[in-house]
Amino acid sequence: MPLSPLPVDPFLPRIVDHVRRARAVVVTAAPGAGKTTRVPPALVGDGAVVLLQPRRMAVRSIAARIAAERGWTLGREVGWQVRFERRSSPETRLLVVTEGILTARLQSDPLLSGFATIVLDEFHERSIHADVAIALARQAWRARDDLRLVVMSATLDAGAVSSFLDDCPIVQVPGRLHPLQVSYAPGQTVADAAVEVIGAASGHVLCFLPGAGEIRRAVQEIERQAGADVEVVPLHGSLSSDEQDRALQPTARRRVIVATNIAETSLTVPGVTAVVDSGLHKFARYDVDRGIDRLDLERITADAAEQRAGRAGREAPGLVRRLWDARDRLRPHREPDIRRIDLSAAALDVIAWGGDPRTLEWFEAPAAEKLAAAIELLERLGLAAGGALTPLGEQIRAVPLHPRLARMLAAGGGSVEVARACALLTEHHALPPRAVTTASDLLSALDQWSSVPPHVQRVAGHISDWGLRIAGVRNPPSAMGSEADFRRALLTGYPDRVAQRRAPGTPDFLLASGTGATQSRESGVRDAELIVALDVQSALSRGAAGAPLIRIASGVDREWLQPTSAEVVHRFDPETGRVRAVEVVRYDAIVLRERAVQADPETAARLLADAWRDRGPRGDDERLIRRLAFAGRLVDSGDTVELHEHIRTAALGARSLDDISLADALPHALVRDLARDAPDALTVPSGRSVLIDYRADGTPTVSVKLQELFGLVETPRIGRRQVPVRLELLAPSGRPVQVTQDLRSFWERTYPVVRKELRGRYPKHPWPEDPWSAKPTARTKRKPHS
Repeated sequence: MPLSPLPVDPFLPRIVDHVRRARAVVVTAAPGAGKTTRVPPALVGDGAVVLLQPRRMAVRSIAARIAAERGWTLGREVGWQVRFERRSSPETRLLVVTEGILTARLQSDPLLSGFATIVLDEFHERSIHADVAIALARQAWRARDDLRLVVMSATLDAGAVSSFLDDCPIVQVPGRLHPLQVSYAPGQTVADAAVEVIGAASGHVLCFLPGAGEIRRAVQEIERQAGADVEVVPLHGSLSSDEQDRALQPTARRRVIVATNIAETSLTVPGVTAVVDSGLHKFARYDVDRGIDRLDLERITADAAEQRAGRAGREAPGLVRRLWDARDRLRPHREPDIRRIDLSAAALDVIAWGGDPRTLEWFEAPAAEKLAAAIELLERLGLAAGGALTPLGEQIRAVPLHPRLARMLAAGGGSVEVARACALLTEHHALPPRAVTTASDLLSALDQWSSVPPHVQRVAGHISDWGLRIAGVRNPPSAMGSEADFRRALLTGYPDRVAQRRAPGTPDFLLASGTGATQSRESGVRDAELIVALDVQSALSRGAAGAPLIRIASGVDREWLQPTSAEVVHRFDPETGRVRAVEVVRYDAIVLRERAVQADPETAARLLADAWRDRGPRGDDERLIRRLAFAGRLVDSGDTVELHEHIRTAALGARSLDDISLADALPHALVRDLARDAPDALTVPSGRSVLIDYRADGTPTVSVKLQELFGLVETPRIGRRQVPVRLELLAPSGRPVQVTQDLRSFWERTYPVVRKELRGRYPKHPWPEDPWSAKPTARTKRKPHS
C-alpha cells in the first residue's frame, strides 16, 4: 500500500545523501510535514537507527504509526523504549526512545556501537535530556567515523545546531500540508471556544490548556455545554498509558481533546481539524538560592503557538482559535531546560558517562552557579565526590529516577513502601488531603494504596525491582522495618529540604536553605517540630507574594540530623549592656541547639565598641572627644579610624558598655599633648580651676562668676592656635549676665551697667568701681569682727 504523500518526501534523498557524506544534517520542517515518521525509516538501510523523542507518550504513538505506514511489525522492525517499559527485539532496525534512554545507553557504551544513526527529533523543545544527549552523542560521533547524527525540529535555530556539529548541512522543508484559518478571541473561555469551533470544523477539536487541573474543569464545562453528542477526552502526562492512548484512537464520534503541551509536537491526534489555544503553559523552574522548585504559569512563545496551530492542518484545512489579542507579541522561542531547572540529574548523567559537567562541551553551557549547586547536591546525597561517582553512585547510576529518589530507594533496602513512595513522587500523583494527623504524608497515602491509579502502581512495581537489585536481594522484605526507617529513607533523598516549625501549632516553617515556608492545609504532619519537605511549591507559582507552600511532608527525628556547622556567636544585650556568647550548632540554617560559653575578649570588645558607637559618646567620653577635635586630633566630629581603635582598646578591659572609658585607652603621649593643646580646665584669677566646656561648634567655653576675674584684662587663649575662650560671666546667682570673648571691652563698656543693676540685688558680693585693680574672689564680702 503506497504511503500518503507528505511535504518532506521529496527531500528524503537529499537528507540521506547529506547524512552519508557529511555524517550529520539539520532538518527543519513545518508541523505536519512528516519528518518524524518519514526521515528515520529512510535511514535504516545504512544500519540501525535510534530516534529520540522528548515525551514518553509520543514514543509509543510514533513507533505504532511508522509500523502502520511501513507494514512493519511493532516490536520487530520498529520498537520503542521508555522508562520501565520497552517493546523491541534483536531484529529491531528503528528504535524510538525517550532522550534519557539514549543517555543511559551512552553511559554503558560511550560509542553507541549498536546504532549507525542517532536522530534527535523536536530539538527545539530543548529538554535537559536533549542537551545532554546531543553533547554526549557528539563525542561518540567524533570518536566513530561511521556514526551519523540528524537533528530535526519544526522551529529551530538551525544555524546554531549546524555550527555545533562542525557546520553540517541544513535541509529546510518548506510549506504546510493544509492551510489554516487563524482567528483571535481574547477573553473567551476554552469551553466556549471549543463549543463554537466544533460547530464550524469538520473534524475533532484539540484544546490546549496549561495543566491537569485546568483540563479537568474545562472537560466538565465542555461536557455540560456540548451535550452527549460530543465526546470530551483529557490528555496529559499524569494519565495512564491506556488513558492517553484513548485520545489517539480513531473514532467516528465527534471529539474534543483537552490537552497540555504534551500534544504540541510529534504526537498526531487523528481527525483533528481545529485547535483552541489558551496561549498558556506551565514551566518548571528551580530556585538555586532557596533550593526549591516552582511551576510558573506563562504565556507560550511564538514557536509553541506555531506548533500548536500546526496540529489542525495535518489531515485537512484547519481552524485555529487563539484566546489572546492578535496584537500581543510573543517571545520567539521557549527557554531551554538547562537555564531553568535543577541540573543534578544531568550532572549525574555526565559524571556516570565519565565526563566533568563543568568542562563538557555543551550545546549551551549551563550557568556556573546552577551547575555548582547541582554537583553540591550530588555530593550531599553521597552519589559523587571529587568529580567521580562514589560506590553508592555506581549502584544507582542506571536507576531511571531523579538522584533524590534513587538515593531514597537505596536507603530503603528493598522496601516496597519506599518504592511506592518514589512512584508517588516521580509520577507527581496528587495525594488526597490528610484528615488526621500523621507522621508522614506519604505513609498516609500508602495506607490508601488500592486507590492509587494503576499506572502509578505499575511504576511502583518497576521501581521495587530496582530497589531489590540495589539491595542485592531477590524478594522484598516482609515488612518495611519500622515507620522510622521509612521516614529516615525519605530524609536521605532530601537532606537539603529539612524544615523547622517556628512555634508549636503553627504552620510556619524555616527551611534549611534559610527561606520561610508555610505548611499547606492538606498536609497531615501537624505535630512534628522538624520535617522534610518533599514537595515545596514556590509562592510565585501560586500567584502570591507569600512564603513557599509545603504540600507533602514527613517528620524527622532530631537525632537523625548531623550538624553541618558549629560556631560561637556573640551577641550584645542592650538591656544589660553586656556581650553574651553561645555555641550555636546548625543543620544548614536550622538551629539544633545552643549553649552558653565564655566570650572571646577580642570579639566582645568589638561588639561593645560597636554598641558604644551606635549609642554615641556620653558624659566624660563626649567631652574628651570634643577636646580631641579641638586639638586637631580628630576629623569630622571625631568619626575616624583612630578614634575607633581607641574605643576598641577601651572596650578590651570593659565588662559592659557602661564600663568603657575612652580616657583609659589614650596613649600617654596623646594625653600629654592634649593637656597642652586642649587643656581640661582653666585657672582663673581667683585661684579656682574651672572646667573648659568644648562646645559642639568647637568653641572653648568657661562659665565663671565675674568677681573671680577681677584684675584680668585680656581674654585667656588656649591651644596651639591660641583660640580665645568664650567667657560666660555669671551673676552671684549663677545666671549668665554676659557672654564675651573680649574681656577688656566688657570691663570698659558693659561692667558699669552690670554693676549698677546687680549690686543692690547682691549686696554681699563685691562690686568695685575699678575691676582692674580689685582682688578677685569667689566669696562674699567679709563681715567685720565684733
